[in-house]
This record gives sequence, structure tokens and C-alpha cells, in this order.
Amino acid sequence: MFFIAHNRSKHSQPVCARFAGLALLLLALGTLLPFISTVAESDQPLVVVGEIDGTITPVMARYVENTIERAESDGAAAVVFEMDTPGGLSSAMDDIIDDFRQSEVPIVVYVAPTGARAASAGVFITYAAQIAAMAPGTNIGSASPVFLGADGSTSDVDAMTRKVTNDAVARIRNLAEQFGRNADWAESAVRQAANITAGEALQLGVIEYIAPDLTTLLDVIDGVTVELASGPVTLTTANARTTDIDMSWFERLLQFLANPTTGYIFLSLGMLGLFFEFSNPGGMVPGIAGVIGILIGLMSLGSVPLNWNGVALMGLAFLLLVADVFLPSAGLLTAGGIAAFIFGSFMLIDEGIPGYELSRSVVWTIALCLAAFFILTGALALKTRFKRSHIGREGLIGVIGVVRQTLAPSGMVFAQGELWSATLDESTGHHELEEGKSVVVISLDGLRLVVRPASEAEQRGGASVAVPPWGRPEPA
Repeated sequence: MFFIAHNRSKHSQPVCARFAGLALLLLALGTLLPFISTVAESDQPLVVVGEIDGTITPVMARYVENTIERAESDGAAAVVFEMDTPGGLSSAMDDIIDDFRQSEVPIVVYVAPTGARAASAGVFITYAAQIAAMAPGTNIGSASPVFLGADGSTSDVDAMTRKVTNDAVARIRNLAEQFGRNADWAESAVRQAANITAGEALQLGVIEYIAPDLTTLLDVIDGVTVELASGPVTLTTANARTTDIDMSWFERLLQFLANPTTGYIFLSLGMLGLFFEFSNPGGMVPGIAGVIGILIGLMSLGSVPLNWNGVALMGLAFLLLVADVFLPSAGLLTAGGIAAFIFGSFMLIDEGIPGYELSRSVVWTIALCLAAFFILTGALALKTRFKRSHIGREGLIGVIGVVRQTLAPSGMVFAQGELWSATLDESTGHHELEEGKSVVVISLDGLRLVVRPASEAEQRGGASVAVPPWGRPEPA
């Protein structure tokens, strides 16, 4: 028995040692795995991907700047901006171009996905990138600048417009020559609003590549040498890992508010809220909501090229609507206010600025709702004016009462829960009316009621008679 136990102990020691060694090996591998992964990732190139989607605004320019700074701090091999834009403000476009020029990381503009476009300011941004590419089914062009005069109106013939156009032509030709792209077509895009497809852009030398997706594009541009402000850089983008940099929630909110249609809605609702406050002072809530709406609307429209004639007409509309509450105009001021509001709305935003169009359907919807509201309000007010009052002195006319003291022709009548001095209208042919008879109030003489006998039909269909605190119920 001792021999068997001794043999088991002798053979179990190597087995335990093997299990202990395996456990130590797994522990070591688990400890080293994060370091191995980090080393592998450091050997794999990084590409930061941003998105220029929508109107070019100051908010979009700040987002592009933040994305480039993030790529520089992370040591990215390149920044790819997937773009789909109708254009926007030239000031925001200038900021983006300056950020491209000062970037320490190669910039790739990729017009994608299928159906996307690079219009107006998007053409300049494409020409400012070290690498320009497009997806199949996209287009680029229509880069004619629009000059706004002092009154916010567009002009295509005056000297200032020609000056702005010539300046835009010179700028885009400089960008084209800097990156070896087609300068003649760029000029035609500015002067004649030329627009071409992705295939035509590649054939004319407007872009360098056409790629169906981002992965293909990164493989194609791998090994290409580009020129940065700091010197030449060779792209290493094959099999690169990508990091998407999205707008923050606050940037998305500001970009949403930069939409002129959004600003117009807030401005209109704010004016309506102030109207409610002025017409019914003391409500507080409509006034506070109105001020907030107007402030948000003005902030939203702050970066939009406004036509100040439209702003003045909308302000006049507000004054006319408020004035109609206090002045007997028979609705003429309201009609004028609605007309001024509609004309001012259509003149508020210049239609020539790409990406800053005000939705006509929204304007008509708000204008029709506003007109319907004031027409309904006026109709209710008119109906109230002709409706007999049920309170006060006027409320006694037509009320059925009961004689409490014989009318000969004067006496006492109980009506609407009170005893009244009353006089019988002798023109009805009655000179005396006994207690308990029903009468109808036809007028008032000071605090004295003028009454007549009630017919049987009036007694059957009239108001029920209240019970005095000292008497018994009387029949209607």
C-alpha cells in the first residue's frame, strides 16, 4: 500500500509542474498582448476621415480645422474629407482653404458617395487639396460667385460683381497651378458656372482619381508624393486603419441653426409669441418664448446674407399686427401686416447664395397659418361683439322673472336670484300684474327693470327661476 502511494506522488509532481508552467505562460501572454497590439497598431498607418456634408458655414470651417488638428496630433498619414456640398459662404471657404495650406498632414478631398456634388465653394475646396478624387456618379462645378450689395440684392452687371468674379478666377487659377490641375476649366466654372461629371473631371485633369469607395482610394494613392508647406511627403495609406471624426452635438446644433429656413421659423414664432404678450399683457410665457425665439432666429441668420428690406418689412408686419389690437381698423392693419410679412419673408434671404435658399413651402405654410389664425380670431371677436351679454346690466335683458309685489304699474320682481324694483310696460295693454305672474325684462331705467307679461311659450321655454333664500321654489 505504501508502495502504491509513493508511486502516485512521484508521478504527480511533473504533472503539477507542467500545469504551473502553462499557467505562467498564459499569464505572460495576457500581460504582453496589449503591448503587442499597440506595437502592431503603431506599425499600421492611420488615416483620419472627416465629412464636409451640407452648406459651407463658419461652423463647418471650425470643424475642418479641429479635424486637421486631431490628425496632426495623432500622427496620421493623411486626412480624407468626404464632401457633398451645394456651396456656402466665401468667408468660411477661405478659412478651410487656409487650413488646408497650413496643414502638416496631406489633405485628400473625396467627393462621395454616389450622387454627391462639389458645387460653388466646394470647387475651390477640391482644388485646394493635395489629392482630389471623386466617386462614380458625382459632379463638380457651378462656382460662380454672387456679390451682395448694400441692400442685400444680387447684381451681375456692376463693377463690384466683375471685381469679385475676377478675384475668384485668380484665386482658383492659383490653386490649379499649385497642384497641377486644369486651370482653364476652373475659370469656366467660375465665369460660366460649368459643371461636369466625375469621368469628365478625371479626363480634363480636374481631379486625380476616381474610386468607388474609401478603401480603394487609400490603396490607389499609396506611395504618391505630395507637396506640403513643410516639404514633400510620400503617402503610406495602403491597409491603413481609419478613424472617423464626427461633429460634436454642439457643432451639429450650430450647423442646424445655420440653416436659413430654421432661423426663419424661429424668428416667425418669436414674433408671434411677442404679439400674444402685447395683446394679453401679463401672460409672461408667450413673451419669454417670443424673445428666445427671436434671439435664436437672429443668431441663426447672423451668418446669412440678409436683405435688409425684407427685415424691415417683417418688422413693419409685427408693428401692424400689434397696432390692430389697440386701434379700431376693422382688420385693415392685420391685412396689411400679413401682406408685409409675406413680402418680407420672400425678400429676407438672397436666393443667389448657394446653400442659403429659404424654403418657399415653409414661407407659404407659415404665412397661411398666420392669416388663418388672425381671420379666425377676428371672426370670434366679431361674433362676441354681437352676442348678448349674460352678465351685468345687459345680462338682464330678456330674463324671465316672477312678480313678488303686484305691479300697478310698479312693484317688485324676482329675477336672477335678486329682488328688483320694476315697472310694468303699459304699452302692452296691461296696467296691473298680480303676484306669481311671470314677466320678461325688456329694458332698464337706472336700477329699475321695465318688464312685460311673459307669454305661455316663453314661460315653457324660458330660463328657470332661482329660489330666493326665504321663499319656496317657483315654477319656470
